Amino acid sequence: MDLAGIYRAEYGRCVATLARLLGDINLAEEAVQDAFATALQKWQTPPPNPGAWIVTTARNRAVDRLRRESTREARHAQALLLYHQEEPAEVGPVRDDQLRLIFTCCHPALAPDARTALTLRLLGGLEVPEIARAYLVPEATVAQRIVRAKKKIRDAGIPYRVPGEHELPDRLPPVLTVLYLMFNEGSAATAGPLIRSDLCAEAIRLARELAALMPDEPEVLGLLALLLLTEARRPARLGPDGELVLLAEQDRSLWNRELIAEGHALVRRCLRRNRPGVYQIQAAINAVHTDGAATDWPQVLALYDQLFALSPTAVVALNRAVAVAEVHGPAVALAALEGLDLPGYHRLPAARAELLARLGRDEEAAADFEQAIALATNETERAFLQTRLTHTRRAS
Repeated sequence: MDLAGIYRAEYGRCVATLARLLGDINLAEEAVQDAFATALQKWQTPPPNPGAWIVTTARNRAVDRLRRESTREARHAQALLLYHQEEPAEVGPVRDDQLRLIFTCCHPALAPDARTALTLRLLGGLEVPEIARAYLVPEATVAQRIVRAKKKIRDAGIPYRVPGEHELPDRLPPVLTVLYLMFNEGSAATAGPLIRSDLCAEAIRLARELAALMPDEPEVLGLLALLLLTEARRPARLGPDGELVLLAEQDRSLWNRELIAEGHALVRRCLRRNRPGVYQIQAAINAVHTDGAATDWPQVLALYDQLFALSPTAVVALNRAVAVAEVHGPAVALAALEGLDLPGYHRLPAARAELLARLGRDEEAAADFEQAIALATNETERAFLQTRLTHTRRAS
Protein backbone atom coordinates (compact mmCIF):
# COMPACT_ATOMS: atom_id res chain seq x y z
CA MET A 1 0.00 0.00 0.00
CA ASP A 2 1.37 3.44 -0.92
CA LEU A 3 1.52 6.39 1.47
CA ALA A 4 -1.78 7.82 0.20
CA GLY A 5 -3.50 4.52 0.90
CA ILE A 6 -1.91 4.32 4.36
CA TYR A 7 -3.09 7.87 5.06
CA ARG A 8 -6.66 6.97 4.15
CA ALA A 9 -6.57 3.76 6.18
CA GLU A 10 -4.71 4.98 9.27
CA TYR A 11 -5.38 8.70 9.64
CA GLY A 12 -8.52 8.42 11.77
CA ARG A 13 -7.05 5.73 14.00
CA CYS A 14 -3.86 7.68 14.57
CA VAL A 15 -5.68 10.93 15.40
CA ALA A 16 -7.95 9.07 17.83
CA THR A 17 -4.99 7.46 19.59
CA LEU A 18 -3.09 10.74 19.81
CA ALA A 19 -6.20 12.53 21.10
CA ARG A 20 -6.28 10.05 23.98
CA LEU A 21 -2.58 10.48 24.69
CA LEU A 22 -2.58 14.26 24.38
CA GLY A 23 -6.06 15.22 25.52
CA ASP A 24 -6.01 17.87 22.78
CA ILE A 25 -7.65 17.22 19.40
CA ASN A 26 -5.95 20.15 17.67
CA LEU A 27 -2.50 19.08 18.79
CA ALA A 28 -3.27 15.45 17.92
CA GLU A 29 -4.28 16.30 14.35
CA GLU A 30 -1.29 18.58 13.80
CA ALA A 31 1.10 15.96 15.18
CA VAL A 32 -0.31 13.24 12.93
CA GLN A 33 -0.04 15.50 9.89
CA ASP A 34 3.58 16.24 10.82
CA ALA A 35 4.26 12.52 11.14
CA PHE A 36 2.87 11.79 7.69
CA ALA A 37 5.00 14.61 6.27
CA THR A 38 8.02 12.98 7.91
CA ALA A 39 7.03 9.61 6.46
CA LEU A 40 6.92 11.15 2.99
CA GLN A 41 10.55 12.22 3.42
CA LYS A 42 11.91 9.12 5.17
CA TRP A 43 10.04 6.07 3.95
CA GLN A 44 11.45 4.20 1.01
CA THR A 45 9.08 1.33 1.81
CA PRO A 46 6.43 1.41 4.56
CA PRO A 47 7.35 -0.23 7.88
CA PRO A 48 5.56 -3.45 8.96
CA ASN A 49 3.13 -1.47 11.13
CA PRO A 50 2.83 1.97 9.56
CA GLY A 51 0.09 3.08 11.98
CA ALA A 52 2.26 2.45 15.04
CA TRP A 53 5.15 4.29 13.35
CA ILE A 54 2.92 7.30 12.67
CA VAL A 55 1.60 7.34 16.26
CA THR A 56 5.08 7.10 17.78
CA THR A 57 6.49 9.78 15.48
CA ALA A 58 3.47 12.03 16.06
CA ARG A 59 3.79 11.66 19.81
CA ASN A 60 7.45 12.61 19.68
CA ARG A 61 6.61 15.64 17.53
CA ALA A 62 3.97 16.67 20.06
CA VAL A 63 6.47 16.34 22.91
CA ASP A 64 8.93 18.54 21.02
CA ARG A 65 6.25 21.13 20.35
CA LEU A 66 5.08 21.21 23.97
CA ARG A 67 8.63 21.68 25.19
CA ARG A 68 9.46 24.28 22.59
CA GLU A 69 6.32 26.33 23.23
CA SER A 70 6.32 25.79 26.97
CA THR A 71 6.94 28.79 29.16
CA ARG A 72 5.29 27.31 32.18
CA GLU A 73 6.31 24.44 34.40
CA ALA A 74 2.96 22.70 33.90
CA ARG A 75 3.40 22.50 30.13
CA HIS A 76 6.87 21.07 30.55
CA ALA A 77 5.53 18.53 33.02
CA GLN A 78 2.84 17.56 30.51
CA ALA A 79 5.49 16.94 27.88
CA LEU A 80 7.50 14.78 30.27
CA LEU A 81 4.43 12.78 31.22
CA LEU A 82 3.59 12.22 27.58
CA TYR A 83 7.16 11.25 26.77
CA HIS A 84 7.23 8.53 29.41
CA GLN A 85 3.91 6.97 28.46
CA GLU A 86 4.14 3.46 27.08
CA GLU A 87 4.36 3.48 23.31
CA PRO A 88 1.45 1.77 21.51
CA ALA A 89 2.80 -1.27 19.70
CA GLU A 90 -0.30 -1.55 17.54
CA VAL A 91 -2.85 0.99 16.38
CA GLY A 92 -5.56 -1.25 14.93
CA PRO A 93 -6.50 -3.13 18.12
CA VAL A 94 -7.01 0.15 20.04
CA ARG A 95 -10.63 0.18 18.92
CA ASP A 96 -12.22 2.24 21.68
CA ASP A 97 -10.13 5.32 20.85
CA GLN A 98 -12.13 6.05 17.72
CA LEU A 99 -15.44 5.41 19.44
CA ARG A 100 -14.42 7.86 22.18
CA LEU A 101 -13.49 10.43 19.58
CA ILE A 102 -16.85 10.04 17.81
CA PHE A 103 -18.74 10.60 21.05
CA THR A 104 -16.55 13.63 21.75
CA CYS A 105 -17.22 15.09 18.30
CA CYS A 106 -20.95 14.34 18.68
CA HIS A 107 -21.36 16.02 22.04
CA PRO A 108 -24.73 17.84 22.31
CA ALA A 109 -22.91 21.10 23.05
CA LEU A 110 -21.77 21.15 19.41
CA ALA A 111 -24.00 22.19 16.52
CA PRO A 112 -25.19 19.22 14.40
CA ASP A 113 -23.48 20.40 11.20
CA ALA A 114 -20.25 20.97 13.13
CA ARG A 115 -20.42 17.46 14.63
CA THR A 116 -20.63 15.89 11.20
CA ALA A 117 -17.91 17.99 9.62
CA LEU A 118 -15.50 17.48 12.51
CA THR A 119 -16.03 13.73 12.66
CA LEU A 120 -15.64 13.24 8.91
CA ARG A 121 -12.45 15.27 9.08
CA LEU A 122 -10.93 13.49 12.09
CA LEU A 123 -12.25 9.94 11.70
CA GLY A 124 -12.72 9.72 7.97
CA GLY A 125 -9.67 11.72 7.01
CA LEU A 126 -11.74 13.72 4.52
CA GLU A 127 -10.30 17.03 3.43
CA VAL A 128 -12.31 20.24 3.75
CA PRO A 129 -13.09 20.42 -0.01
CA GLU A 130 -14.48 16.85 0.05
CA ILE A 131 -16.74 17.62 3.00
CA ALA A 132 -17.87 20.86 1.36
CA ARG A 133 -18.78 19.03 -1.85
CA ALA A 134 -20.67 16.37 0.11
CA TYR A 135 -22.89 18.96 1.83
CA LEU A 136 -23.08 21.56 -0.93
CA VAL A 137 -21.67 24.38 1.16
CA PRO A 138 -18.63 26.63 0.65
CA GLU A 139 -15.26 25.32 1.81
CA ALA A 140 -14.86 28.33 4.09
CA THR A 141 -18.08 27.39 5.87
CA VAL A 142 -16.86 23.85 6.53
CA ALA A 143 -13.48 25.11 7.73
CA GLN A 144 -15.16 27.54 10.14
CA ARG A 145 -17.42 24.81 11.50
CA ILE A 146 -14.44 22.57 12.21
CA VAL A 147 -12.43 25.32 13.88
CA ARG A 148 -15.38 26.38 16.04
CA ALA A 149 -16.13 22.79 17.04
CA LYS A 150 -12.54 22.18 18.15
CA LYS A 151 -12.55 25.44 20.08
CA LYS A 152 -15.83 24.51 21.75
CA ILE A 153 -14.43 21.11 22.79
CA ARG A 154 -11.37 22.79 24.27
CA ASP A 155 -13.09 25.73 25.96
CA ALA A 156 -16.03 23.73 27.35
CA GLY A 157 -13.74 20.95 28.56
CA ILE A 158 -15.76 18.29 26.70
CA PRO A 159 -14.30 14.97 27.88
CA TYR A 160 -12.67 12.49 25.56
CA ARG A 161 -14.58 9.36 26.58
CA VAL A 162 -17.47 7.02 25.83
CA PRO A 163 -20.40 8.39 27.87
CA GLY A 164 -21.78 6.55 30.86
CA GLU A 165 -24.64 4.13 30.34
CA HIS A 166 -27.22 6.67 31.49
CA GLU A 167 -25.96 9.19 28.90
CA LEU A 168 -25.90 6.89 25.88
CA PRO A 169 -29.55 7.14 24.72
CA ASP A 170 -29.37 10.94 24.38
CA ARG A 171 -25.94 10.85 22.77
CA LEU A 172 -26.67 8.03 20.32
CA PRO A 173 -28.61 9.72 17.44
CA PRO A 174 -25.79 12.01 16.21
CA VAL A 175 -23.29 9.15 16.46
CA LEU A 176 -25.50 6.98 14.26
CA THR A 177 -25.89 9.86 11.82
CA VAL A 178 -22.14 10.34 11.55
CA LEU A 179 -21.46 6.64 10.93
CA TYR A 180 -24.22 6.59 8.33
CA LEU A 181 -22.79 9.62 6.53
CA MET A 182 -19.26 8.25 6.75
CA PHE A 183 -20.38 5.04 5.07
CA ASN A 184 -22.38 6.94 2.45
CA GLU A 185 -19.32 8.96 1.50
CA GLY A 186 -17.38 5.72 1.21
CA SER A 187 -19.98 3.98 -0.95
CA ALA A 188 -20.62 6.99 -3.23
CA ALA A 189 -17.71 9.38 -2.87
CA THR A 190 -18.15 12.98 -3.92
CA ALA A 191 -14.87 12.88 -5.85
CA GLY A 192 -12.17 10.43 -6.90
CA PRO A 193 -13.02 6.72 -7.07
CA LEU A 194 -16.75 6.14 -6.64
CA ILE A 195 -16.19 3.64 -3.83
CA ARG A 196 -13.81 4.26 -0.94
CA SER A 197 -13.63 0.78 0.54
CA ASP A 198 -11.43 1.97 3.42
CA LEU A 199 -14.08 4.43 4.61
CA CYS A 200 -16.85 1.82 4.25
CA ALA A 201 -14.81 -0.71 6.23
CA GLU A 202 -14.11 1.82 8.98
CA ALA A 203 -17.77 2.78 9.30
CA ILE A 204 -18.74 -0.89 9.54
CA ARG A 205 -16.03 -1.58 12.11
CA LEU A 206 -17.17 1.32 14.27
CA ALA A 207 -20.80 0.26 13.89
CA ARG A 208 -19.79 -3.19 15.16
CA GLU A 209 -18.07 -1.58 18.13
CA LEU A 210 -21.19 0.43 18.85
CA ALA A 211 -23.36 -2.70 18.58
CA ALA A 212 -21.09 -4.46 21.08
CA LEU A 213 -21.45 -1.45 23.40
CA MET A 214 -25.24 -1.24 23.00
CA PRO A 215 -26.44 -4.71 21.90
CA ASP A 216 -30.05 -4.08 22.92
CA GLU A 217 -30.49 -0.84 20.97
CA PRO A 218 -32.51 -1.67 17.80
CA GLU A 219 -31.36 1.37 15.81
CA VAL A 220 -27.72 0.44 16.37
CA LEU A 221 -28.42 -3.05 15.05
CA GLY A 222 -30.45 -1.55 12.22
CA LEU A 223 -27.60 0.71 11.17
CA LEU A 224 -25.12 -2.16 11.24
CA ALA A 225 -27.49 -4.31 9.16
CA LEU A 226 -27.96 -1.48 6.66
CA LEU A 227 -24.22 -1.02 6.22
CA LEU A 228 -23.57 -4.76 5.86
CA LEU A 229 -26.34 -5.29 3.30
CA THR A 230 -25.17 -2.30 1.27
CA GLU A 231 -21.54 -3.40 1.45
CA ALA A 232 -22.55 -6.91 0.34
CA ARG A 233 -23.52 -5.55 -3.09
CA ARG A 234 -20.29 -3.61 -3.59
CA PRO A 235 -18.51 -6.24 -5.78
CA ALA A 236 -21.26 -5.91 -8.41
CA ARG A 237 -21.69 -2.13 -8.39
CA LEU A 238 -18.93 -1.46 -10.92
CA GLY A 239 -18.46 -3.18 -14.26
CA PRO A 240 -15.19 -4.51 -15.74
CA ASP A 241 -14.23 -1.05 -17.01
CA GLY A 242 -15.16 0.70 -13.77
CA GLU A 243 -18.57 1.80 -15.02
CA LEU A 244 -21.53 2.14 -12.67
CA VAL A 245 -23.95 -0.82 -12.71
CA LEU A 246 -27.49 -0.26 -11.45
CA LEU A 247 -29.14 -2.68 -9.02
CA ALA A 248 -31.42 -4.26 -11.63
CA GLU A 249 -28.44 -5.06 -13.86
CA GLN A 250 -26.02 -6.33 -11.21
CA ASP A 251 -24.68 -9.87 -11.24
CA ARG A 252 -26.11 -11.14 -7.96
CA SER A 253 -23.68 -14.04 -7.89
CA LEU A 254 -20.99 -11.47 -7.03
CA TRP A 255 -22.79 -10.34 -3.88
CA ASN A 256 -21.22 -11.25 -0.55
CA ARG A 257 -23.54 -13.93 0.83
CA GLU A 258 -21.87 -13.99 4.23
CA LEU A 259 -22.59 -10.28 4.78
CA ILE A 260 -26.13 -10.74 3.47
CA ALA A 261 -26.80 -13.57 5.94
CA GLU A 262 -25.45 -11.49 8.81
CA GLY A 263 -27.49 -8.47 7.76
CA HIS A 264 -30.68 -10.49 7.45
CA ALA A 265 -30.14 -11.98 10.91
CA LEU A 266 -29.78 -8.50 12.37
CA VAL A 267 -32.96 -7.35 10.63
CA ARG A 268 -34.84 -10.28 12.15
CA ARG A 269 -33.51 -9.33 15.59
CA CYS A 270 -34.82 -5.81 15.06
CA LEU A 271 -38.23 -7.07 13.95
CA ARG A 272 -38.58 -9.13 17.13
CA ARG A 273 -38.07 -5.96 19.20
CA ASN A 274 -40.89 -4.20 17.33
CA ARG A 275 -39.46 -0.71 17.87
CA PRO A 276 -39.08 0.47 14.26
CA GLY A 277 -36.72 3.31 13.44
CA VAL A 278 -35.28 4.89 10.30
CA TYR A 279 -32.15 2.73 10.15
CA GLN A 280 -34.07 -0.47 10.82
CA ILE A 281 -36.52 0.28 8.02
CA GLN A 282 -33.72 1.15 5.60
CA ALA A 283 -32.05 -2.12 6.56
CA ALA A 284 -35.31 -3.96 5.91
CA ILE A 285 -35.52 -2.35 2.46
CA ASN A 286 -32.01 -3.57 1.68
CA ALA A 287 -32.90 -7.01 3.03
CA VAL A 288 -35.73 -7.20 0.48
CA HIS A 289 -33.32 -6.16 -2.30
CA THR A 290 -30.94 -8.97 -1.31
CA ASP A 291 -33.57 -11.67 -0.79
CA GLY A 292 -34.02 -13.94 -3.80
CA ALA A 293 -33.37 -13.48 -7.48
CA ALA A 294 -35.52 -10.35 -7.91
CA THR A 295 -36.68 -7.44 -5.76
CA ASP A 296 -40.20 -7.56 -4.29
CA TRP A 297 -41.06 -3.96 -5.19
CA PRO A 298 -44.50 -3.83 -3.51
CA GLN A 299 -42.82 -4.80 -0.25
CA VAL A 300 -40.12 -2.17 -0.79
CA LEU A 301 -42.79 0.47 -1.42
CA ALA A 302 -44.65 -0.51 1.76
CA LEU A 303 -41.43 -0.10 3.72
CA TYR A 304 -40.76 3.30 2.13
CA ASP A 305 -44.25 4.36 3.18
CA GLN A 306 -43.30 3.48 6.77
CA LEU A 307 -39.98 5.26 6.44
CA PHE A 308 -41.60 8.42 5.08
CA ALA A 309 -44.05 8.41 7.99
CA LEU A 310 -41.07 8.48 10.38
CA SER A 311 -38.81 10.71 8.30
CA PRO A 312 -40.76 12.82 5.78
CA THR A 313 -37.73 14.25 4.00
CA ALA A 314 -37.26 15.07 0.34
CA VAL A 315 -34.52 12.42 0.00
CA VAL A 316 -36.82 9.70 1.34
CA ALA A 317 -39.57 10.93 -1.01
CA LEU A 318 -37.14 10.72 -3.93
CA ASN A 319 -36.10 7.16 -3.07
CA ARG A 320 -39.72 6.18 -2.52
CA ALA A 321 -40.56 7.44 -6.01
CA VAL A 322 -38.18 4.84 -7.47
CA ALA A 323 -40.27 2.12 -5.83
CA VAL A 324 -43.48 3.82 -6.94
CA ALA A 325 -42.26 3.63 -10.54
CA GLU A 326 -41.72 -0.11 -10.27
CA VAL A 327 -45.15 -0.74 -8.72
CA HIS A 328 -47.43 1.89 -10.28
CA GLY A 329 -45.46 3.05 -13.32
CA PRO A 330 -43.31 6.06 -14.27
CA ALA A 331 -46.19 8.53 -14.65
CA VAL A 332 -47.31 8.07 -11.03
CA ALA A 333 -43.70 8.26 -9.85
CA LEU A 334 -43.09 11.45 -11.82
CA ALA A 335 -46.10 13.04 -10.16
CA ALA A 336 -44.67 12.00 -6.77
CA LEU A 337 -41.52 13.99 -7.55
CA GLU A 338 -43.41 17.22 -8.20
CA GLY A 339 -42.59 19.90 -5.67
CA LEU A 340 -39.51 18.19 -4.25
CA ASP A 341 -36.78 20.71 -3.46
CA LEU A 342 -33.25 19.32 -3.34
CA PRO A 343 -31.03 22.14 -4.64
CA GLY A 344 -27.68 20.96 -5.89
CA TYR A 345 -28.56 17.26 -5.53
CA HIS A 346 -27.94 15.56 -8.87
CA ARG A 347 -29.98 12.45 -8.10
CA LEU A 348 -33.29 14.34 -8.30
CA PRO A 349 -32.93 15.46 -11.96
CA ALA A 350 -31.35 12.07 -12.74
CA ALA A 351 -34.39 10.23 -11.37
CA ARG A 352 -36.75 12.58 -13.17
CA ALA A 353 -34.82 12.03 -16.41
CA GLU A 354 -35.12 8.25 -16.13
CA LEU A 355 -38.87 8.47 -15.60
CA LEU A 356 -39.32 10.88 -18.50
CA ALA A 357 -37.28 8.59 -20.76
CA ARG A 358 -39.50 5.64 -19.80
CA LEU A 359 -42.50 7.74 -20.79
CA GLY A 360 -40.95 8.55 -24.17
CA ARG A 361 -40.52 12.24 -23.33
CA ASP A 362 -36.95 12.20 -24.57
CA GLU A 363 -36.31 15.93 -25.00
CA GLU A 364 -37.37 16.65 -21.42
CA ALA A 365 -35.36 13.66 -20.22
CA ALA A 366 -32.25 14.94 -22.00
CA ALA A 367 -32.58 18.33 -20.33
CA ASP A 368 -32.78 16.70 -16.91
CA PHE A 369 -29.83 14.42 -17.67
CA GLU A 370 -27.82 17.53 -18.61
CA GLN A 371 -28.76 19.17 -15.32
CA ALA A 372 -27.77 16.03 -13.37
CA ILE A 373 -24.41 15.88 -15.15
CA ALA A 374 -23.73 19.52 -14.28
CA LEU A 375 -24.47 18.86 -10.60
CA ALA A 376 -22.68 15.49 -10.19
CA THR A 377 -19.19 15.73 -8.70
CA ASN A 378 -18.00 12.14 -9.11
CA GLU A 379 -16.62 11.27 -12.53
CA THR A 380 -18.00 7.71 -12.47
CA GLU A 381 -21.51 9.00 -11.93
CA ARG A 382 -21.02 11.74 -14.53
CA ALA A 383 -19.88 9.15 -17.07
CA PHE A 384 -22.93 6.99 -16.35
CA LEU A 385 -25.27 9.96 -16.75
CA GLN A 386 -23.52 10.98 -19.96
CA THR A 387 -24.09 7.50 -21.35
CA ARG A 388 -27.76 7.70 -20.45
CA LEU A 389 -27.99 11.14 -22.07
CA THR A 390 -26.41 9.87 -25.28
CA HIS A 391 -28.79 6.91 -25.37
CA THR A 392 -31.78 9.19 -24.80
CA ARG A 393 -30.77 11.54 -27.60
CA ARG A 394 -30.38 8.62 -30.00
CA ALA A 395 -33.84 7.37 -29.05
CA SER A 396 -35.50 10.72 -29.74
